[in-house]
Amino acid sequence: MPVLRSIRERFERERPLDGVRVAACLHVTSETANLLRTLIAGGAQAELCASNPLTTQDDVAAALVERFGVGVHAVRGEEADSYAAHVVALAARAPHVTLDDGADLLSVLHAGDASWSASLLGGTEETTTGLVRLRALEHDALLRCPVLAVNESLAERTFNDRYGTGQSTLDGILRATNMLLAGRTVVVIGYGWTGKGVALRAKGAGASVIVCEVDPMRALEARMDGCEVMPALDAAPRGDVFITVTGGRDVLAREHFERMKDGAMLANAGHFDVEIAVEQLAGLADARRQVLPLVEQFELGPRRLNLLAQGRVVNLAAAEGHPAAVMDMSFANQALCVEHLARDGASLQRRVLPVPPRIDREVARLKLASLGVRIDELTVAQREYLTSWRGERRQPQPTG
Repeated sequence: MPVLRSIRERFERERPLDGVRVAACLHVTSETANLLRTLIAGGAQAELCASNPLTTQDDVAAALVERFGVGVHAVRGEEADSYAAHVVALAARAPHVTLDDGADLLSVLHAGDASWSASLLGGTEETTTGLVRLRALEHDALLRCPVLAVNESLAERTFNDRYGTGQSTLDGILRATNMLLAGRTVVVIGYGWTGKGVALRAKGAGASVIVCEVDPMRALEARMDGCEVMPALDAAPRGDVFITVTGGRDVLAREHFERMKDGAMLANAGHFDVEIAVEQLAGLADARRQVLPLVEQFELGPRRLNLLAQGRVVNLAAAEGHPAAVMDMSFANQALCVEHLARDGASLQRRVLPVPPRIDREVARLKLASLGVRIDELTVAQREYLTSWRGERRQPQPTG
């Protein structure tokens, strides 16, 4: 993770986070550990809990505690009550800056004791689902701090969503099933940045791709990208593999299950395990059994539907999530956003705000440098031309 390493080296020299209490509710993985190391290098007092109990790497959690003094509240596979208690434990430390993957931490801070959020300078959020929750708080005039929408920064959209989730989603499905995608029909439900990445990779593996959308512009884009586009009910009897990636709930439900063919695979690449209505699927089933470690089969009369990773985010629950090179970009963005909030958070509006473009540009610059790639620079004359309303223009010539 060379981009994050270069930021860590600067943080060690400048100590921009001295005395700042940082609480992070993120996937407890080795990549996250590098982010926490970077924040600590900048002087932060950091604590961490899991944003998904099935993705916690216990050896990483232990190393963060033993080697770097990070307070970690996470155990792989922990029950819901334990998970909730760990989020509350972080909120009760009254952090200055939060990092969220689903807005659980900020939600608890807003619902809990008012003293917990009294010191808040701001937070970051790196999922679509989390931003929906936080914008609802903002809409009701209840948001108590500025939140940087890291999920919507250009670096995050491009690398994390399109390239990272696009590849790792299929990686999780293939690890869980060992199926051949070539010749299959893959139904991608949702054609945002992540859906585009999933569809691109599925087509590259030889699958036919159907896209289901509610947004006409995204649906049109999917059609122009060479995908079939139709309502999910029409796609239900045709799909071999269904991948939900909407940020919404119940996008695959009873009416879809009733139409699906025998052997269909159901996977979720959205943040929470609510996109596939698992309880409705169980209600339709005559029986259910575990056929592989991460595949549960539901018998619906003569048909069998296969649910991957309990409907949880498949690229993390069945694989290792994004490659480190992708998380390098995402967490470099997070580290620079924490620095920005520590310095300027008190003066920012209590709204969901875009990541400053200079941070995106700095992340891209550091990534190019790590790859040994050089690019052109504008000359003074070119810069002046592009920033002047006058500019140079060809004068009209008289005729006749």
